[in-house]
Amino acid sequence: MVPGAVRFRGSLVAEATSYSRYVAHAGDTMAARARVPSPNARVFSFARMVCGDLLRVTITNTPHTAIIEISQGDVMPLERMAVERAAWDDFVEARGGHILQTSRWGALKRDFGWQDEIIAIGDGGAIRAGALLLVRWLPLGVASVAYVPRGPVIDWADGEAVGALMGALDAAAKAHRAAFLKVEPDVPDGEAIRKQIAALGFHPSPQTVQPPRTIVVPLEGSEDDVLMRMSQSTRRKVRVAGRKGVEVRRGGADALESFNALTRATGSRNDFGVHSAAYYRRAYELFAPEHAALLMASYDGRDLAGLFAFSEGPHAWYFYGASSDEERNRMPTYLLQWEAMRWAREQGCTEYDLWGIPDEDEAVLEAQFQDRADGLWGVYGFKRGFGGEVVRSVGAWDRVYRPLMYRAYRVLMARRGQADG
Repeated sequence: MVPGAVRFRGSLVAEATSYSRYVAHAGDTMAARARVPSPNARVFSFARMVCGDLLRVTITNTPHTAIIEISQGDVMPLERMAVERAAWDDFVEARGGHILQTSRWGALKRDFGWQDEIIAIGDGGAIRAGALLLVRWLPLGVASVAYVPRGPVIDWADGEAVGALMGALDAAAKAHRAAFLKVEPDVPDGEAIRKQIAALGFHPSPQTVQPPRTIVVPLEGSEDDVLMRMSQSTRRKVRVAGRKGVEVRRGGADALESFNALTRATGSRNDFGVHSAAYYRRAYELFAPEHAALLMASYDGRDLAGLFAFSEGPHAWYFYGASSDEERNRMPTYLLQWEAMRWAREQGCTEYDLWGIPDEDEAVLEAQFQDRADGLWGVYGFKRGFGGEVVRSVGAWDRVYRPLMYRAYRVLMARRGQADG
């Protein structure tokens, strides 16, 4: 820590080279300045340590300095609070949070090997920030994995909330004997957010659960506007499917059997794992029809492709899709995506996330997609034509509590060739 200062009524009260040597005085307003990476949750912890809970503390972050304004008044410190699942979901939607942070997603994962817990903090009964925490035990039950999918739901510029929530997540993860805590914040990648997360004790994880890079299609304007943003080739294929007799319906629970058969065929053809029929059925029960739609494309009474789309607030996502080898010249998957976008617009969504492309810069994607078919490369050529923007989140970050168990987990995941999600 480089030297900082605490001033009272404009006069220097104390200089120090560490938090512990600062001196603060109760009374009139004063400001403390510490040269630390900003925003930084440790600043708030320092202010509380010095001043206790008798003063009101507000932090304003600048590019290089965190300014703490301390004044007398009733203080309602941020603490972990109990929250009903409906209230949590309302908070997630109001804050523009990701659907993977809703209680419904926790309920889905709970039925397939995970424990779920909502960690919320607030003051005066109002939620200020929080996270859906998923926990899964490692083999032999010697430790667990604690995971926050596409969260937490927080204003990252709110240093007080960041500090309080990370403390609550730490406590919860350790209570579950977690080897580490993995977070995948739903925020755009950038140097500033990377520095902030690293300052909280996390390091970039080599194993992601959700794809960090994707294509997001804007849905604003008329249907013609959305179509005109597509490439000429993709737009033509959408229209060809309709002219060649492909029909798309919004299926009910009775369409799940056909969708499951298509997912098995797709997984076998492309050599990747798919969820069980029970998983898709539970997802439908939890999310449809308010937050999900199962769309099926057919020709001459036969289902050729299926798609599971989800929505939360202004956002929609294409999570699961499948297709057969039959009648591929009729372009059913193109019309299916267009109908999913139309459904998303009806839901009030302004963007449609195609959910997952190779984690490479756009220049690399454009240079190599015609020559590669491994991993997500096979779908990039399909998704790129729908008129979206390539975006990247900040990715996965791990905070390690038990280094030996963490190293063992990484070896296990490397052998499997995928993340544990």
